[in-house]
Amino acid sequence: MRRALRWVGIVIASIVILIVAAAAAVYLLTNARFNATYAFSPAPFSLEADSASLARGAHIATIRGCVDCHGADLGGGPVIEAPPVAMLYATNLTSGEGGKAPLYQSDELWVRAIRHGIGVDDRGLMFMPAQEYQVLSNEDINDLIAYVKSVPPVDREIPETTIGPVGRLLFLAGQMELVPAELVDHENLRPPDRVEEAPTAEFGGYLATGCFGCHGHGLAGGPIPGAPPEFPPGANLTPDPETGLGTWSEGDFTRAMREGIRPDGTEIDPFMPVQLTSQMTDTEIRALWLHLQSLEPTPYGMR
Repeated sequence: MRRALRWVGIVIASIVILIVAAAAAVYLLTNARFNATYAFSPAPFSLEADSASLARGAHIATIRGCVDCHGADLGGGPVIEAPPVAMLYATNLTSGEGGKAPLYQSDELWVRAIRHGIGVDDRGLMFMPAQEYQVLSNEDINDLIAYVKSVPPVDREIPETTIGPVGRLLFLAGQMELVPAELVDHENLRPPDRVEEAPTAEFGGYLATGCFGCHGHGLAGGPIPGAPPEFPPGANLTPDPETGLGTWSEGDFTRAMREGIRPDGTEIDPFMPVQLTSQMTDTEIRALWLHLQSLEPTPYGMR
């Protein structure tokens, strides 16, 4: 009996040691990537700011989702609060108390943060979707930075982002894009100076990069990697007739973007930021529709 109990104790102790060792390995591996530094510096950037640029920058900040995370005042706040996964907070981008704007002493640093996901400490910015913003034209980057620098100061201290054990495992498994700087080919970005705003599938494809975070790079929807259970899955935006927009008309799509209503009259989950998409111009919505219709019909969840 004593011998059996001894072996049980050895087995339990071995399991505990393996769990501790695995947890330590996960922690060390993820921390190494979280703390990696990037020596890249963008080309010199000359900011131009006038009333038209500021207005257009505010529009870009809206439809590209900046205000969805950082708030309408860009003062920051919680994005995900699920301790086993992550406690993610968008930073205060203003010059107020707790704001990060004073750290960005040059416009090149703003470009590096937005387009490359690299902070002033040369480390990758956590959860900053540079993999989506890397396509932004020089004109759009100019107007966006001009607007961000113009917003009034907001006094708001933001907690530090922390990543839980589940989030770390998802990150290592490639299921959660926590350090987008890893996903950008920094040296070989060749953004256009300007993208023509026209009702074309090409312009729609340019806009659609802002949909990748929830709907996937193929826009076929599915559960959002790393999101808390209460987050609804992204819808299938491809023309798949069974699970996507294959039976929708352009009018149906426009109403969904403007009012958050499906063709059958039901309300789209409020998690879909209709308050932002409703601010898109008619040209932007039509261009996005044309791009989505040009995609290969894909079954739901093929992210």
